[in-house]
Amino acid sequence: MADIRPFKAYRPAKGKEEIIASLPYDVFDRKEAYEAVKKNPDSFLSIDRPETFFPEDQDMYAPEVYAKAGEVLWERIEKKDFVQDEENCYYIYEQTMNGRVQTGIVALSSIDDYLNNVIKKHENTREDKEKDRIEHVYNCKAQTGPIFLCYRENDIISQIVDRVKEVDTPVYDFVSEDGVRSRVWIMEDEEENNMISRSFAGINEIYIADGHHRCASAVKVGLRKRKEDEGKARGKQEYDYFLSVLFPDSELMIMDYNRVVKDLNGMSGAEFLDKLSEKFDIKKEETAVKPAAKGEFGLFLEKQWYSLKVHEDIRKDDPVEGLDVSLLQNEVLSPMLGIGDPRSDNRIDFVGGIRGLEELERRCNEDMEMAFSMYPTSIGELFAVADAGKLMPPKSTWFEPKLLSGLFIHPICGKL
Repeated sequence: MADIRPFKAYRPAKGKEEIIASLPYDVFDRKEAYEAVKKNPDSFLSIDRPETFFPEDQDMYAPEVYAKAGEVLWERIEKKDFVQDEENCYYIYEQTMNGRVQTGIVALSSIDDYLNNVIKKHENTREDKEKDRIEHVYNCKAQTGPIFLCYRENDIISQIVDRVKEVDTPVYDFVSEDGVRSRVWIMEDEEENNMISRSFAGINEIYIADGHHRCASAVKVGLRKRKEDEGKARGKQEYDYFLSVLFPDSELMIMDYNRVVKDLNGMSGAEFLDKLSEKFDIKKEETAVKPAAKGEFGLFLEKQWYSLKVHEDIRKDDPVEGLDVSLLQNEVLSPMLGIGDPRSDNRIDFVGGIRGLEELERRCNEDMEMAFSMYPTSIGELFAVADAGKLMPPKSTWFEPKLLSGLFIHPICGKL
């Protein structure tokens, strides 16, 4: 059973939400972060990326940088840039992107559920990325970027969310810099909040969709605080829970996560295509190829698009080995191109589907030799991998829209 709880969020004071709320820290490179904060100093990105308060040659992982994040956050809370709700409650967070709507519940999720695999993972994490967010959360004494979780749709939760959206007035309604409309409702009805809690208690599997590093970091901060506060009742402290937004699977969309490769591993284009033909049906195309089904790929090579369809004898039934990203890795990238570990090999890069196929062509014209366009991994495939206790290859899923940072803040000090 999942332990999902309401809480008293700090959130932007009315009228400041559009200025404060920011895209998450990890969608910006360092230069982009400096430029964004210069353009809007009140953006929450300045707290998420506190190196922007320092000269551009500053070590962004230095202790004073993390200390600055905490200092500025609590200064802004003292200035009333943020308000805190008086009672524990759930929040409804709706995003609309290109006409598609997804609606989640903002809540606290248990670090013990993560440790006990009620909250399931499908991706490995890197220690350096974890350490960055561990220090950020610890110094801020708060979680500022929600973890994107999903669950199999529940009728009772859906009915309550629909009623609130239909009848109540949102506390926020604005369009963020990425063109996504965000609306937020505060769930003030105690009985409905209790029904939400009971409904989640009947769900045995919650899945991390996006934010594995932030989630692992929040859990490790909680464990560190437990050690510091030895003797305090576990499961009763704010740090025993992490900030999350939980979405039903029916409303989510995973976009393609495409690959670009720097060279042909010593082969000519013709030689590479000849090798590919042993495993794929290959056809020249007049326009860019966006695969229409599982087992189909696009290839951009020497300014020419090709469609690829895998031979049936290569398909696998295993939840991981059967993924298109695994098939490409195991049948092409590793044996033909010598890319054994895509996490560390600098000959490969990854391009989220939000950037479009034009970005693949641009990269091939600038710094890469070829590109593969992918059919998106499905929510069902994500669930199957996590349920099997396995992990996807890196860069298997790209979720859009991204959850904004600074819209909800969960302080981790104190008792629930």
